[in-house]
Amino acid sequence: MSPIEEVIINKKNNINPVWIMRQAGRYLPEFRKIRQENPDFVKLCLNEKLSSEITLQPLKRFDMDAAIIFSDILMLPYGLNQNVEFKKNVGPLLGSLDVEKISNVQEDDFVQKLSPIYELIKQVSTSQLTKNKTTIGFVGAPWTLLVYMINKKSPKLNLSKNFFEDKNLIDRIFKTLDKFLKVHIKNQIESGAQVIQIFDSWAGLLKEKDLPYYIYNPTLSLVSYVKSLDVPVICFPRGIKNYKNFCEIIEPSAICIDYEVDPKRIEKEIKIPVQGGLDPKILLTDKENLKKEAKRYLDIFKDHPYIFNLGHGVLPETDPQMMDYLVKTVKDF
Repeated sequence: MSPIEEVIINKKNNINPVWIMRQAGRYLPEFRKIRQENPDFVKLCLNEKLSSEITLQPLKRFDMDAAIIFSDILMLPYGLNQNVEFKKNVGPLLGSLDVEKISNVQEDDFVQKLSPIYELIKQVSTSQLTKNKTTIGFVGAPWTLLVYMINKKSPKLNLSKNFFEDKNLIDRIFKTLDKFLKVHIKNQIESGAQVIQIFDSWAGLLKEKDLPYYIYNPTLSLVSYVKSLDVPVICFPRGIKNYKNFCEIIEPSAICIDYEVDPKRIEKEIKIPVQGGLDPKILLTDKENLKKEAKRYLDIFKDHPYIFNLGHGVLPETDPQMMDYLVKTVKDF
């Protein structure tokens, strides 16, 4: 069993495994080189040879305890035939949404379209570099995918004016997402993913009263499904105000926290294993500050099952040497 599985499954608190969200990607020069030669991001995600190479790049450099697959949560709408493209300095842009069309997608066609992702997981999970490490697969949470599919771009701070108007549309999209997210999860697990993380990047956009319908119910359906396949599931409801409620209702195997939440409060209130928390901007400061902040989290969670990670993804301007220093600091703690 890998150190991460020991923490999540056996609730061990005497080890400090570490992996970092977006550890494979934009801050690494070897990734930038590949990216320069492959400007179409969707095509790059669907190139199993290159995407598996990118997934393994950080493991060649740093003593990480997991490989998180190089993919994107928006491969799901892409698999449902909604157009997805990534524009430089803009982010993701999605095409028009035809609910009839996505409701009628055949499971075989969906799996066929995303098959390079499953191939990438097979290659990564059987690599020598992932021996005694965890291969992590992931999906976007239904709410976050709904946001992208209706909004057609990153909402940043606001959703389109009439976002919540058509309840029937939202219901139908949720139903389709529930079905195909489970198909995507199952195929990732069958290909070798040992843990699934559910990213709810836009959970913070909702008011408390809207959480049951948009987050709790659809996420619980996925979490129960992953657990039924005997695989641990980590939830990351970024920006949510009440992690305690979320954990009590959803019961994930572990909870990933963002950097705006007080870790001391989390340690007191939450019984399950915790992951993450450190502000990615700390990696842009100096080694002394990085060590101090990393140790603050390690000290707070020293008697709690804890996986070291950031409270969001690595920033593109991060110096790989700072990442190396961070991983060594965690390992030496």
